[in-house]
Amino acid sequence: MYNHYFQLSHSPFSIAPDPRYLFMSERHREALAHLLYGIGSGGGFVLLTGEIGAGKTTVCRCFIEQVPANCRLAYIFNPRLTAQELLQTVCDELHIEVAPAAAGAGVKGYVDAINRYLLASHAQGLNNVLVIDEAQNLSSDVLEQLRLLTNLETSERKLLQIILIGQPELRTMLARPELEQLAQRVIARYHLGPLGEAETGAYIAHRLAVAGAVGTPFPPALTPLVHRLAHGVPRRINLLCDRALLGAYVENSPQVTRAILRRAAAEVFADDPAARRAPRRWPLLAGGALACVALGAAAWQMLPQHVAPKAVARAAAVKPASAPSTAPKPAAKPAAAPVAATATAAAPDTPLPTLESETAALGALAALWGPSFANLAGTDPKATCEAALRANLRCHAGRGGLYELRLLDRPAVVTLHDGPRTGHAVLVAMDERSVTLAHGERREQVDIAAFVARFGGEFTTFWRMPAAFRDVVAQGDRGPDVDWIAQRLAGLHSATAPALDAPLDARTKEWLRAFQAAQDLKADGVAGPRTYMRLNQLSNVVEPRLLTAGGTGT
Repeated sequence: MYNHYFQLSHSPFSIAPDPRYLFMSERHREALAHLLYGIGSGGGFVLLTGEIGAGKTTVCRCFIEQVPANCRLAYIFNPRLTAQELLQTVCDELHIEVAPAAAGAGVKGYVDAINRYLLASHAQGLNNVLVIDEAQNLSSDVLEQLRLLTNLETSERKLLQIILIGQPELRTMLARPELEQLAQRVIARYHLGPLGEAETGAYIAHRLAVAGAVGTPFPPALTPLVHRLAHGVPRRINLLCDRALLGAYVENSPQVTRAILRRAAAEVFADDPAARRAPRRWPLLAGGALACVALGAAAWQMLPQHVAPKAVARAAAVKPASAPSTAPKPAAKPAAAPVAATATAAAPDTPLPTLESETAALGALAALWGPSFANLAGTDPKATCEAALRANLRCHAGRGGLYELRLLDRPAVVTLHDGPRTGHAVLVAMDERSVTLAHGERREQVDIAAFVARFGGEFTTFWRMPAAFRDVVAQGDRGPDVDWIAQRLAGLHSATAPALDAPLDARTKEWLRAFQAAQDLKADGVAGPRTYMRLNQLSNVVEPRLLTAGGTGT
């Protein structure tokens, strides 16, 4: 109900797991790294714990997207099961056929079927991963049965990897004497703590930016109070900020104030002593808000219409502003590549449109940047990147999952595996359910699951680099690339840029560190390629985009 008032395209603080709002803090990245390490380490148990609302499900979803193509995944989200029911669920998830006679034999029948399947999978070079969410609800008997499942092994590795995700009491459970054998098989464990204060500010800014916020509904000065009231827990931050925006709407305030935030905390965290200090001046908030809808309807019609929401995240502690006049003007918008009718989503076993040659794929990717780059392809990928460099485009090769591609927000050449065949495709668009791959003049929409099953994680993209670009720019450096960074950061802060050829000073480095933290980058104050890419996006340097239809510009 407050979305139109704040010119938002979506509700930024919904607790629904919308992948558009995925935010990975450094802690979430470390948790994800532990899960990914676990599936390549030879089997056993991996343990991920965290408080309610800390983001365990976020990490789990990101992990599932990045499971290698040779892994078969079983996911159990309701573990309140007996040992036999859990084994039956594992069989269902992995599509293991169990003969009626074996099923009638009880636990042994299911265990035998699972063992045969794991041996056959291993012979085909496949790995199997069992993920159990809310694992604190498992009984001791079921945990012991899971331990027995990991007994099947070769001389090199166990044939089943089990990942347990749960609340902190799961750690206490595994410390019991009767579960010592299982605890000794935990090869990696990570406890996901709350966000820090700076991460809380970055989290709020990220979600508002994805929702298309104009201005600063949440002033950065409120971040310490939000962090204290929500204890840095993402779900609590969502609940608090959602209610605070509603309160600002009810009071016709252009921003959330400290008083509004405290009253919101009193509404949603009634059991929190810090929140109870707030005066309760919204006794009938929900009813009052509904009453305002009728009065607000006419006022909404008088508000200026909001332009299409920005897909690029803004910095947490900066106010959007135009780049200063000394900044280079953006290049002309690249022309859209010809598009044929989009095909229906590919089924998981349907071959995807790929090019055998990575060089040809890079040439097709370069063409998205405009007619002048249409013939950029060289004799091999290296030659193509060298040709791009002469045209002020730089290749960026990376490895990661869908999260990394969403963060970079630019079309890319991706490596896909269809059985023994490896090909390259041009990824030109992505939403929460599908990706779009370009193949010549044809574009085909592919279901996310079908894409992830074949995506090896390797990708290459282009980005426009400033004059005299260096791979790393640190405090004290000077030159045209330092001027470029300083001008854009000053523009984002509506401040005067330093003089040309001035060294990168402490103020600019602090701006740079805050910008990196807000953009979910490593906040070290050292400018590298990914920092340049995000500055490009925020200072209207025209480049093709991945998260906009067709990937042809902002």
